[in-house]
Amino acid sequence: MNKAVQAMQAVAVRVVRAVRVRARLGASARGDAGMATAEYAMGLVAAVAFAVVLYKVVTSGAVSAELQSIVKRALDAKV
Repeated sequence: MNKAVQAMQAVAVRVVRAVRVRARLGASARGDAGMATAEYAMGLVAAVAFAVVLYKVVTSGAVSAELQSIVKRALDAKV
């Protein structure tokens, strides 16, 4: 049992050292250079797609009429 505990401690020490090395090296150790640009591009595409869908919904007949009705009621409200 003593040898098993020593083996587990040795593994734990190696893991801690590997984590420390990775933390010191930063993103270059992970090899994900260029990923930020791709993530920003995908975010931009998703934002534009959402904006197009939102524009189509807001400019549709039923939604447009309802929004005009809401604005008209708000302007006609008595204080």
